[in-house]
Amino acid sequence: MDPLWAMIAELWWIVPVTTGAGVIAMLGLRHQRAVDARRLEYDAARLELHDARARAWSTRSALKLARAELMRVQAERAAGRSSVAEVASARQGLALAQRDVRASSADVRLRRARVSAARAGLAATTDPAHRPLAQVMAMHDDITQRWLAYETDPARLIVFPGMSDGRVPATAVYLTARAEAQRLRPASPQARMTPLEYVAYRNAVTEVARTFESAEQVAWREARAAGMVPPEPKPEPAAAWSAAAQQFIERSSAAIAWATDSAATVAAIAQRLNDATTPRAARTTPAPQAQRTDAASPPAAPRAAQPAPAPTREPGHPLWPVPSRTPHRPAS
Repeated sequence: MDPLWAMIAELWWIVPVTTGAGVIAMLGLRHQRAVDARRLEYDAARLELHDARARAWSTRSALKLARAELMRVQAERAAGRSSVAEVASARQGLALAQRDVRASSADVRLRRARVSAARAGLAATTDPAHRPLAQVMAMHDDITQRWLAYETDPARLIVFPGMSDGRVPATAVYLTARAEAQRLRPASPQARMTPLEYVAYRNAVTEVARTFESAEQVAWREARAAGMVPPEPKPEPAAAWSAAAQQFIERSSAAIAWATDSAATVAAIAQRLNDATTPRAARTTPAPQAQRTDAASPPAAPRAAQPAPAPTREPGHPLWPVPSRTPHRPAS
C-alpha cells in the first residue's frame, strides 16, 4: 500500500474532530455574543456605578481639604495674618464641597437602583427586539422620524421654519447632538459593543431626545406667537374646579380605605399577640358563674344603723303613767 494512503487511513478521524470543534466554537461564540448583548445594560450600569463611586470618593477628599483650609484660615485670622474675606471664601468653599458630597451620594444611590433594575431585566431580554442596544436604536430612529416630518412636510416647513434653520439656537444644539449620536451609532443591533461604547451612545441618544423636545417647544411657541397655529385651550374654571374636586374625592377615598385597612391590620395583629401571650388554660377553661358574678359585682356597702322602733300602744289603753328611767311597775 502506498504510504500516503496508509497515513490517510490512519489519520482520517482528524477531519470530523476538527469540523466538530469548529462548529462547537462557532455556536459558543454566538451564544456568548447573545449573552453579552443581554448583559449590555447591566454591565453599563455597573460601569456607571463604579464611576459614581469614584466621583464620590473624590468629593469626600475635596471636603476634607476644604475643612482643613477653613481651619487654617481661621487660625491665620486669629493670628491677624488673614482677612475676613478669606475666611468667608473658605467657608463658601466648604459649603460647596458639602453640596458636592451630597450630590455624589445621591448619584451613587441612583446608580445602585439602576444596577438593580438592569439585573431584574436580564430575564426579559430574550427577545432580540427587547435587548438594550436594539431599544436604544429604536428610540434614536423614532426621534429621527419625528424630525424628518418637519423636514419633508411642506405645511410644517411653512408653519415651523425654525426646525430646519440651524441659526436658531435650540435647533443648532439639536443638530449638534444628532450628529454626535449618529457618529456613535453602531451598524446594526447585533453589532458588538463594549459597555463604555454603549454608555456613550445611550447618553448621546438621550441628549438628542432632550434637545429635540426643547427645539420643538421653541418652534411651537414661535408659531403660536405668529398666529400660525391656534393657542393652547385654557381649561374652564368650572371644569378645573370639578377636576380638582374629583381628584380630592379620589385621594380622600384612597386615604380612608388605607386607614381602614391599617386599622384592621393592627387589630388582627393585636388579637394574634393577645392569643399568643394568654395561657392556654385561661383561654379554654371557663370561670365559674358564681365567681364571675362576684367578681363582676362590686362589694355591698355597710348598712347604716337603723333607729329602734317607737313603742306602740294597743287601742283602749292610755299611755300612763309616764315612763321613768328605772324599771318598776306601778302598784295595782
